[in-house]
This record gives sequence, structure tokens and C-alpha cells, in this order.
Amino acid sequence: MPNERGVRMTDGRTTGSARAFELLEPLVQAATVRVHAPPGGYENPRSHRTGPTWGSGFFVAPGWVLTCAHVVGEGGAAVRLTGREVGITFSAGNGTGTVTGRVECVLPERLEERRPGRHALWDLPDLALVRVLAPVSHACVYLTDRSRPRFDEVAYFGCTEDLGTPEITGRTTRLRGTAGNGAAIRLGDDDEIEPGMSGGPVVDLARGEVVGVLKARRQTGGGGLAVSVVQLRTLPMAARGRIGLYRRIMQAHDLYHYDQHLSDLDNRRTWTDVHGELPPEESDPYAGRGRLTPGERTTLCGLLAELPPPGSSEVVRALVEAARGEEPDPLPPAPLSWRDGLGLLHDPPGGTAEAAAMLRYATDVSVAEYREPVTPGADEELWDWVRATAERLWRPLRRELGERHERGLAERERRRRASAGRAVHGPARRSGGLPPGATVLLEVWAHGWEDVYDWRVSVLAPPAHAGRLTPVDSGVRATLAGLPEALRAPLAEGFRRCDTHETAALLEVAVAPALFGLAVDEWVVVGGVPLGVQRPVVLRHPAGANPGTAHPAGATPGGAREHPADREGTDASARWARVQAGPLQDERADCVRGRPRTPATEWLTGLPDNTVPVHCRAADQEPTLGSLHAVRDAGYGVVVTRRPPPDPGASCAPFHRGLREELADAGRAEVLPERLRNLRGRAYAADPDAYWAAGTGLVWEDPARPLPDEEPLQGDL
Repeated sequence: MPNERGVRMTDGRTTGSARAFELLEPLVQAATVRVHAPPGGYENPRSHRTGPTWGSGFFVAPGWVLTCAHVVGEGGAAVRLTGREVGITFSAGNGTGTVTGRVECVLPERLEERRPGRHALWDLPDLALVRVLAPVSHACVYLTDRSRPRFDEVAYFGCTEDLGTPEITGRTTRLRGTAGNGAAIRLGDDDEIEPGMSGGPVVDLARGEVVGVLKARRQTGGGGLAVSVVQLRTLPMAARGRIGLYRRIMQAHDLYHYDQHLSDLDNRRTWTDVHGELPPEESDPYAGRGRLTPGERTTLCGLLAELPPPGSSEVVRALVEAARGEEPDPLPPAPLSWRDGLGLLHDPPGGTAEAAAMLRYATDVSVAEYREPVTPGADEELWDWVRATAERLWRPLRRELGERHERGLAERERRRRASAGRAVHGPARRSGGLPPGATVLLEVWAHGWEDVYDWRVSVLAPPAHAGRLTPVDSGVRATLAGLPEALRAPLAEGFRRCDTHETAALLEVAVAPALFGLAVDEWVVVGGVPLGVQRPVVLRHPAGANPGTAHPAGATPGGAREHPADREGTDASARWARVQAGPLQDERADCVRGRPRTPATEWLTGLPDNTVPVHCRAADQEPTLGSLHAVRDAGYGVVVTRRPPPDPGASCAPFHRGLREELADAGRAEVLPERLRNLRGRAYAADPDAYWAAGTGLVWEDPARPLPDEEPLQGDL
């Protein structure tokens, strides 16, 4: 019977989605696998002696299986997940094959230390990547590039034993919404999700691409949760100078489908073929010339995969903004590959055709600066393809793309000359200084007089766009003890946006001086290593204070603190320039030979401009708290603090002695954030000569990087 719209329904599906299911089912089944205990090496792969089914998974790239972390953790609560071997039974020709795989990583990383109880949900995103340990021929799914799914009809696949034998089956439902800040997708209750299907793929039937990984079913009936495949972008970042696991896998994924599309060795349908046969979407404003064809999309992704990956997430976002005409979706996870940028160009604003936006983006990528030498001819091949593809589109667009390409080539050549010293544009960053790009800003405010705190994580633009702030996430009413866990995911997202292949971005912690003892440098976010060991971390005074709190000297009635450079009698900019150039002179601000003291204003203002005031006592207690305010009001932008050691009787002399030697060896302030990171690394590696630096903090008030004067959160409504 037709429905209200006149579309005939078949087994709960529209005729369009029923046809899409028929087309996609063979491709998805061929790439979906059964996960179980590792084979003993002599078993018949067709037998049940591989053990019971733990769950499902699917090939996302040659040799790589994506599944859920709780699937590979089956039966091994006390076993470390990363490095564990599992069995993978997959489709091989007209039968099946079994191979051993090794778990390369799980998300989130904390699952290695903290597992949920039996029958409890594992923490999101609950993903695991398994590397196959033998060269086998297999199919791969096609992954979406969209940052968020569309709530349409989907099919989900996994291993079931309805007839007593393990087999891969598929069922259909609709997406009903998201959960976990977009990390999870809610599935409708049109059909039941069986236990062995966990880890299987969820496929968007309208677009023919995998959007999720089955995670859980509802205990009260049908429906459940899937994890968005976009969460793969949260894989641990690579060490400096290396390509990360996410980029490696997505590059292999795109080249697989590109090769399949170009191959004429057999006549089996590819994903690209099926994309071209899917029923058209109703009222698609970009149908026809407005969108790239499936073959063009596959080719473009393949050509982008041939290029070195972008240097940072911000590079991708900048090119997307230029092609789209507006700032892209700021919600996480950040785009990490050239392909991710395409996912931000769907349905551009203002009636702009999607194909035109993608071709503009591809043109800009063809003349971008790459993180490593490009394969000879790869960038020219991409441009040749763009020019040829534009032939079927509008003549004005062809001219626009040609001019865009010429401008890009000229700009790239100018940058290369500048980097070689033949056309210097501004001062070059000297060795050991901070990276010149965007930084991650963490702001924490006391919630009135209560012992809870509001927070915000943002990306602070470089000096060329001073004051530009892009929010990442925020929260309210967190305890000091709960801040590390609450901020783990937001900080990781901020680092993904700002880190480059050469450097780890600076973390700026803007808090009231009473919170300068907050041990942010000791928090572990990713990689199992403290933040202060991974990257430079500095402290900053906040741009404002919560209304209703006491205001120290220098605060305005509205709560915002004026900058020392605006005060008569102080010259913060001159002090900053002098201390950056060095040499450095340390001066104890809150103690004399270990005894507390309160520095006089006249004494502070009379010190040389290259002075670095040093504090060795607790920041939330006097006289140190007042001293921290006083040195800021006197215009000092570089100040050293310390969290006192646990033993209150410990002498501060080793700290002052070690710091004096460090400042003398550094010579200039611009290298201090990185040198302090190195000191933390040495202490973390158990170097006794660096133990004196434990708890050291660096206040870093760069006049060229002002904080936007915005009001903090006001708490719950």
C-alpha cells in the first residue's frame, strides 16, 4: 500500500531504501567480519572450533578492521587490550577465511586502565582498530566524510546465528538522534539488534556510506546505540614528524576505492558503481551539475590521498572556509585529512553549488604547502583533474578556478622564497621559541564563593588574527578534583585542531592567580604522558572575573582587569620586549632566604626590565597571592611560580639555585616555555638533576596575544 506521500512501502522501508538495501547488502556483507578468539593455527576455518562469536567488525582499509573495544575485550577483563590477538573470520571468494589480528589501539585510551563492570556500557567512543597479521584479499566498506549523520533510513549488519550457523545478516531502521555530544547515534526500534552484531557497520541507505559502528541494544526491546565513525579522528596523534594512524588508514581507504574504480580486471560492482545506481534523493537542490558524480568523488578522494597530509587541522579549516564562503562547523572532531575537508563542504550556504565548492577546495589544496615533499606530479595531476572536471560545469567557474590556481602558485612561491631567506616577511622565529600558530586556551572561573568551577576550552588565533576565539567546549560546576576528567576530551579536541606535524601547540591556562597552583601540566589527556611533558604549558591572568567575587587592586567595577600596559607609569610592552631578548635576571618576589615577604610596589617597578620575578610559595596564600597581582600591575609579562613540595619543611634553595642556572643558560625569555617542557620531560624520565623543577609554572602575558574580554559562564539557569 502507498503511504501518505504515495511512496510504496516494502517490509517497513520505502521503495527507494528497499532498492538501496538490495544494492548495498552484498558490498557490506563482503566487508563485515566475525570477531572471536584467535585460531590455533590448524583448525578448519569453516568449523566452530574458532570459538564462540565475541562480536562483529568490518574492514575499513586493506588489513585494518574496525570494531568496538568491548568486543575485543570479551573474556579478558584483566588483559591489556592493545596488543591482544583476536580471530577474524571474513568473506573470501565463495567461502570464508580466518586470520589472526592484533589490536593496535582502543578509544578512549583510558579503557586500558578502567573497565566497566559486567553488562555495563563501555565509555564512548568504545572503538578498537585491529591490524590483520597476514596478507589476505578482502573487501572494504566506504566510510562517510560527513562530520555528522543525517537522520534517514539506515541498515546495520553483523554476525547472527539465527539458523544455528554464524552468518553476516543485515536489518533496517532509522536514525533517531545523537548522544554523547555527537559521539553516538540513536537507532530506532524497527528491528532487534542481536548481541553478536556489536561492532558491525551502520550504513546510510540514501548515500551508500558507513556512518556508524553498532555498540549496544536497548534492554527493553529494539533499538540501541551506534558510534559515529567520525570518532576515528580522535585516534592518538602521531609523534612529531610522523603520519598518524588515522591519516594512514584514511589514505589507504581512499586509495583502495580509487584503485577499485579504475580497475577493469573484473566486472563486479564497486561501491562507486552502486553509488551511481542508488535512487535519487527527493527534492535534492544539487542534483545534476550541482554535485560531483560518484566517480568524480572517488577520483578526487584518491588524488587527495596521493598528496602528503596537511600540516594541521587549522590548515584544512582555512581552505574549507575559503571554498565554502563561511566558517565551517566548529563542532568536534576536528578535520585531520584533506578528505575531511570535503565532508565540510556538503550543502554550502547561499545556494552555492556543492561541486563548485569542492573544486575550489581541491584547487587550493593543489597549491598548498605540504608537510613533506610531494610525489612528483601529484599536485599537478590534481589540478589537471579539477580543470577537466570543470569543463562540464559553468564557464565562469572554469575561469575562476584558473585564476585561483595562478594566485595560489604565486603565493606558494612567495612563501618558499621567504622561508629561504630571500624575501623575509617579518621576523623569523628563532630556534627554541614558541610555534607561531594557533594555541589552545583553557579558562577556569570560580563559581562565586562555592568550591566549584566553570570552564571553557577554545582555540586562540595567532597574532595575525589577534583576539579571535573559536570555542571548543564549556562546562559548569566542576570540582577541582573533577576538572581533569571533565576536560580530557575538550582539551584533546583542541590539540587536534592546533597541533602541527612539526610542533605541539601551546596550552594557555587563564585562571585567577589563586589557581596558579592548578596542576594542569600533570594531567594526562592522550598518550599516557603528562601534558607538561608533551607540550609547553603557560599560565595567564583571566580577561575577566566572575561578578560577585572580590576584586583585587587593578580590577574594574565590571570585573575585567585592565592590562598593565594601559596603566600610567608602567610599560608592559617595553618590559616584554626586553625580557624576550635577554639576558635574564631572576629576583625572588615572595621570599628572602626562604622566609615569606611582601614585595613593595616601588621596589618592583624599579627593577630592570629584563627581570623575571620568581615565586616559590603557594599561589592561593599570602604573601604570594598579593605578590602575583603586584608583579602583573607592575607590567611583568614573564613570571615564574611553583607548587610547593608536599613536605612543608623542604628548603626552596634548590629550586632557586636550579632556576637561576636555567635562566642564565636560556639567555632569553622566548625559549622558556619550551625549556620548561624539557625540564618536565627530564624529571618524568627520572633525571635527578631536574627534580628541582617539579611544580614550576610560567606566567606568560604576551601583549601581542590579548585574551578577548568576554564574560564568563553564569552557571545553570
